[in-house]
Amino acid sequence: MAKGENIFKRKDGRWEGRYIKGYDNNHKIKYGFCYGHSYREAKEKVTYARSKLYNQAMQKGEAYSKLTLLPMKEICNNWLDINKNKLKQSSYSKYSTIIEKHIIPEFGDHIITAITTDNVAKFTNRLLEHEHLAVKTVRDILFVLHSILIYDSEQRSFQGEIIKIVYPKEERRELRVLNQGEQLRLMNHLETDTDLYKLGIMISLTTGLRVGEVCGLQWKDISLDKRILHVKSTVQRVKNQSEDSEKKTIVRIGTPKSKSSIRTVPLTDGIVKYCNQLKSENQFTFLLTGTTSFAEPRILQRQLTKYYKECGIADAHFHTLRHTFATRCIEVGCDVKSLSEILGHSNTSITMNRYVHPDLNLKRENIKKLEEAGFGCAVK
Repeated sequence: MAKGENIFKRKDGRWEGRYIKGYDNNHKIKYGFCYGHSYREAKEKVTYARSKLYNQAMQKGEAYSKLTLLPMKEICNNWLDINKNKLKQSSYSKYSTIIEKHIIPEFGDHIITAITTDNVAKFTNRLLEHEHLAVKTVRDILFVLHSILIYDSEQRSFQGEIIKIVYPKEERRELRVLNQGEQLRLMNHLETDTDLYKLGIMISLTTGLRVGEVCGLQWKDISLDKRILHVKSTVQRVKNQSEDSEKKTIVRIGTPKSKSSIRTVPLTDGIVKYCNQLKSENQFTFLLTGTTSFAEPRILQRQLTKYYKECGIADAHFHTLRHTFATRCIEVGCDVKSLSEILGHSNTSITMNRYVHPDLNLKRENIKKLEEAGFGCAVK
């Protein structure tokens, strides 16, 4: 089937062609159907049917432009095809899932010009209030929808204004950070009978690496002489695009989240010591497994959950290590630019807004410095 033609071979051996015949009161497409013994015959019948509709519309003085537009679901599929080689596999998987689960069920049978700002607003409210999706998830869905609308307008050389999409405001949540007591208990636990999994978690806590980046580490990425490691790979579980497989998701190793995520990170003395104790002679083995096969992120996450429980630490997850690392760096006076590069962020605002959580004691110390600089009130 050629993209956009809606002509395909049926199970009974015939070819079926669909064309837009009209629209119902809700602006949903009503299709007409043609059948043939070959692709060519079906296409000729579809072309004739469209021409007949056009002539009838012209005789009545009606505009035919709507009947030449593709339904939204075909525009979505075309957008995915165009961007398939431009996107990381994880991003492509995420966007295709958004389209399949949310955008096509809502707008798939509509022509794109029938989608209004009001339609999108109602769609947004339903995602938030009835499906109870997180604000971040809804914003991602709207971003994909907006990208598709822009793509369609460019394809049609549309000069008008794209419909306005109002993104729900994401309330900033105070992210979980280990306090110094929890951090000390966890480090003491990791330093007891240290194995490769414990080493991987220590590396995350002392460098801010994401779970997939730790899973992607090979010994060739670690230079103990220079006391650095290179982040070049990440392991992720993504949607399986193969139609032949029964597995819905698969684990893949690929490049990190963005260009800025490919980075060099300094190591602490303690990490260098444990790396020297546990390192493999084969530089192509993965740090967590000691073999040439990588570990799935879920395995490392489960290990950390177990360690949290053994240390009496509640309501924490793997990304908590990254938040904790960033916060401790700020507390000891690390400059934001250096921290941003260590974390692999594209700019410092991401670092400050998402990952740095100064506690009340640090705030008091900063106010005290302000007083020492002459901003204090004279005490009589």
